[in-house]
Amino acid sequence: MAEGVCAMTTYNLMLMPTSYGHPEEEYWRLIEGVSMWDVAVERQVQLKGPDAGRLVQILAARDLSKCKIGQGKYVPICNHHGVLLNDPILLKRAEDCYWLSIADSNIWFWAEAIARERGLDVEVSEPDVSPLAVQGPKAENVVASIFGDWVRDLKYFWFRETEINGIPVAVARSGWSKQGGFEIYLMDGSKGTKLWNIVKEAGQPYGIGPGNPNWCERVESGLVAYGGDTDGQTNPFEVRMGKYVDLHVPDDTVGIQALRRIAADGPKRHQLGVVLEGSEPAKADFRWNDIEKDGKKIGDLTNCTWSFRMRKNIGFALVSVTALPGDMVVVQRGAGPVEGTLCDLPFL
Repeated sequence: MAEGVCAMTTYNLMLMPTSYGHPEEEYWRLIEGVSMWDVAVERQVQLKGPDAGRLVQILAARDLSKCKIGQGKYVPICNHHGVLLNDPILLKRAEDCYWLSIADSNIWFWAEAIARERGLDVEVSEPDVSPLAVQGPKAENVVASIFGDWVRDLKYFWFRETEINGIPVAVARSGWSKQGGFEIYLMDGSKGTKLWNIVKEAGQPYGIGPGNPNWCERVESGLVAYGGDTDGQTNPFEVRMGKYVDLHVPDDTVGIQALRRIAADGPKRHQLGVVLEGSEPAKADFRWNDIEKDGKKIGDLTNCTWSFRMRKNIGFALVSVTALPGDMVVVQRGAGPVEGTLCDLPFL
């Protein structure tokens, strides 16, 4: 509250700051400078024990056989029908210990159920881990000033466990933006304010300020929000995650049989962008809106935001594969129909 947070949302049964009262200022800080985010809601599901590696491969439709200690990977987790249940970052801490850094859903229960159903020797838990994100083009300088220049050599999604002033953390080159940055995984919840203040002080020469996973930047950058841009039937191929599905993974991987069939037949929907007509920011509407072409519904608008760089209202379209970039469509918004044009993602 001391930073001036004025809006929050619920996420993984916790509260996540979503605004500090200056949306455009917070946006440009991320685009041009450096922003720090309290994303403790990004909970970790820990798999630990002799069968941890086997369980994580059963859960993930991506080949993890070459994943190394200190490496992270973006992985789709699906149900038996190939429907996306979550899209976490997997972090391999040891041969017998993995974290799933999850989006908003109860993957703890799913992992525990699969582990018990398969009779695996593994403990599934939620450890005391709370990420703090440092994002933006100046993020590397800030994080390097805290931990040392070794962070500059971290590859994307790789991490290292370390400490600062006695605070145990894992530092990863990752984060939910395309502007570059790091996530600092705090491993002692009692030290949250202390860590926040360390990062805040280190960032002062670079103009750091508070922010959040920025809605506008993520849409411009084409980043999928699980649960926001997906429904109860969405498979990874429909939302541009096909490159993270390895069809050769073991047959006991949950959902792989269905994903092989979908890949062979081809998905029925795909995700495109849509640029809406009009020169004024649209009112916020977190419901999906029908997208029509030639008077018939072809899919849904799953998000919409005013782009500060494009000066247009833009969003994601989950539409029939018969719809193509360049097609003119009509979106049935709450305030009435709006014309738009489909396009490839990302926007920028």
